[in-house]
Amino acid sequence: MKKIKYLTSACSLALVLISCQKSSLENSNAVALKADNGNVQAAGKSSPGYVYTLNNQAINRVMAFSRDASGHLEFAAAYATGGTGSAMGLGSQGALASSETYNVVLAVNPGSNSVSSMSMSGSGLQEISTVSSGGTNPISVTTFNDLVYVLNGGGTGNISGFRLSADGHLTAIANSTRSLSSGSAGPAQVSFVNDGQVLVVTEKATNHITTYTVNGSGLTGTMTVRTSAHPTPFGFAEGKNGIIYVSEAAGGAAGQSAVTAYRVSNDGMVTLTAGPIMANQSAACWVVTNNNGKYVYATNTASNNISSFATENAGGLSVLSAIAATSGASPIDAAMSNNSKYLYVLNSSSHNISGYEVSNDGSLNHIGMAGSLPAGTVGLLAK
Repeated sequence: MKKIKYLTSACSLALVLISCQKSSLENSNAVALKADNGNVQAAGKSSPGYVYTLNNQAINRVMAFSRDASGHLEFAAAYATGGTGSAMGLGSQGALASSETYNVVLAVNPGSNSVSSMSMSGSGLQEISTVSSGGTNPISVTTFNDLVYVLNGGGTGNISGFRLSADGHLTAIANSTRSLSSGSAGPAQVSFVNDGQVLVVTEKATNHITTYTVNGSGLTGTMTVRTSAHPTPFGFAEGKNGIIYVSEAAGGAAGQSAVTAYRVSNDGMVTLTAGPIMANQSAACWVVTNNNGKYVYATNTASNNISSFATENAGGLSVLSAIAATSGASPIDAAMSNNSKYLYVLNSSSHNISGYEVSNDGSLNHIGMAGSLPAGTVGLLAK
């Protein structure tokens, strides 16, 4: 139990540090209140893209930052999800997701045990539907085509499925709720892999990587459970050829974090292909890859920096740069722009977003910070 408590302090500040930062929360709420009704037009309609994060407050809002051609961010507006946040870190990856097929953003509402779909347009975001998450304390959401699955971290934890209609409404899939490998799993992330054929869940408390096959009706089938190669599997990102790259935070122990590569087969079997690969950093928790799967980046929450890794087609992995860039205080969520030219990192203690230009050789060039975010802000999505 002591190990888990230390991990959440170092990795996500979810249970200890963020909840204590009341003065920071009060001072930074103003930016989140710019749009009370969720219908304010976003600035910079001609911007090349946007970066979104979730304020996770009593009135839960997606906060939008416009991204200019050089990758710099400017706060645009905040859009109400129709649900409630928890004002604390979630210790998860994937609080926000998007569907290109239906042009929607999906957001968890941990305070009201719900999930929301929001349309994306030139005038910003607009809530379409908010429905029960099928459990308590939803912390991560994933989508593939018209399928959506939510990971609920409260109680004994579960996953639950939904369909997206053509206009972006969410409808629960009957009998889709499934338990995790244990009633005390401490889950971190859910994501579709292998073109929607498999769901993967990382479990911090059990050191499990749990998979579920997904059939044509959207229901999950066989559950497969594998113990991670290194303690505390947390965030992960899918690369090429069925490979996932998992951050393994080692309970937050100093200098002991790793990133490990696994191959996920279509029947849900998980096999080790490389690692654990250690960069001598602490509390590696969130992971992203670039579009071609050549580079992997992990945020190190307790080291206040980002490590980069190089991949190989056969599932190999090696450290590219142990400290590819420094960040703000306590970096958590990370997101790559659609063209993989820019990497963004949410800093949970300095309450802002760091931006980096990604070079062809995988190196990072810091281009600035943006935002004055509420304590407890979670999730990051770059478009």
